[in-house]
Amino acid sequence: MTHFGKIKSYDSSAGTGAITPEKGGDALRFKKADLQQEGQMPKVDQRFSYETSEVDGGKKHAVNLQHQQGDGEKQNEQAAKQQG
Repeated sequence: MTHFGKIKSYDSSAGTGAITPEKGGDALRFKKADLQQEGQMPKVDQRFSYETSEVDGGKKHAVNLQHQQGDGEKQNEQAAKQQG
């Protein structure tokens, strides 16, 4: 099942980060290897789609992360235009 969230943090030297689910809940950890576009470093507040996998004795981690280009920016622009 595909979920959506925003990057909460990313440590490029460690190659790990956390993503906050849009539907709420605790941030999920991910590794650089879980990024579909490995050459691209995720930035805080970027929107990604992801799936979850249980590792380390049942802890959920985000896997198969894919950057959702433009979605957040377009929604913010539309909201600003509607507000006048």
